[in-house]
Amino acid sequence: MPKPTAKAEKPKTLTTHLVAGGTAGLMEAMACHPLDTIKVRMQLHKKVKGKAGGKAPPVRAGFFGVGTRIVQNEGTMALYKGLGAVTAGIVPKMAIRFSSFEYYKSLMASPETGKPSLPGVFVAGLMAGVTEAVVVVTPMDVIKIRLQAQRHSTVDPLDVPKYRNALHAAYTIVKEEGPGALYKGVTLTALRQATNQAANFTAYQQLKAWLLRLQPERRELPSYQHLVIGGLSGAMGPLSNAPIDTIKTRIQKTPFTVGQTNFGRFQSVCKEIITHEGYAGFYKGLTPRLLRVAPGQAVTFMVYERVRRWIEVWQEDAQVQNSHA
Repeated sequence: MPKPTAKAEKPKTLTTHLVAGGTAGLMEAMACHPLDTIKVRMQLHKKVKGKAGGKAPPVRAGFFGVGTRIVQNEGTMALYKGLGAVTAGIVPKMAIRFSSFEYYKSLMASPETGKPSLPGVFVAGLMAGVTEAVVVVTPMDVIKIRLQAQRHSTVDPLDVPKYRNALHAAYTIVKEEGPGALYKGVTLTALRQATNQAANFTAYQQLKAWLLRLQPERRELPSYQHLVIGGLSGAMGPLSNAPIDTIKTRIQKTPFTVGQTNFGRFQSVCKEIITHEGYAGFYKGLTPRLLRVAPGQAVTFMVYERVRRWIEVWQEDAQVQNSHA
C-alpha cells in the first residue's frame, strides 16, 4: 500500500497549493486591503514646509488621520483602490509562494531525516520570496501602487482618474513607459519578499513544531492556533525590512525617467527621504503595514491550513472509494 499512497500525493501537490493558497490569499486581500491603501498613502506623504509670511496648515499624517481623510475626500470605496490588481495576482502569487517553498524545502531536506534544518527552512523561504517577487509581485505592486496613489473621489462621477482599473493601469503604463516600467523596483521587491518569507516561514514552521510537541495527542493544530502563530510570524517581515518597502513604494510610484539607472533612482529616493524627512521617513507606514501584514498572514495561514486539510481529506476519501469501485 505505500506505493499507491506516494503516487496519489504527487499530483495533488500543485492543485492543493493553488486552491488552498489562492483561497487564503483572496480572503486576506478582502479583509486587509484598506490597511494597505493607508500604508501606501503614508509612505508617499511628504512634509511640506510653510512658505515665508505664512504657516502651512497642519496635516494629519497618522494612521487614523490618513484613513479618515481618504474616506472624507474620496469615499469609502477609495480604501479598496488597487484591489483588482491584488485579487488578479493573488492566486498565482500564493500558489507560487507555497509550492516553491515546499519545493525548495525538499531540496534542503536532510537525507537521513527527510526534514530540513532551521537554516534550510530560512533559505527555502528566502528563495520562495525571490521567486514570487520576480514572477508575480513586482508588476502587481506597480499597478496597485499607481492606483492607490491617485487622489480622486470614488463618489464623484466627474472626477475621472488616469487609471480606471488594474487592466487599464497596466495598459497605460506599458504604452507610456514601456514594459520595463512594470518591473520598476524588482530588486527591492525581491529583497523585501525574500526577507519577508524567510522570516515568515521560519517563524511559522518553528512555532508550529513547538505547539505540536506541546500537544503530542494532536496530528493537526486547531484553526485558532494557526491564526495566532500566523499573525506572530507575519509581523517578523515588516519589522525587519520597513526601509526597503518604503524605498520600493517611492520608486514604483514615480513615472519612468529616461536615462536614469535603477541605482540612480535608489540613490535619489534615499537622498530625498533623508533630506526632507530624516531617517524616520524610512519607517513611514510601519504601523499600518504591521496591522496589514500580521493579521493578513494570520488569515492566510489559518485558511491555507484548513483548506489544504479539506482537500487532502477529500482526496483520501476519493481514493478509498475508487479502490472499492
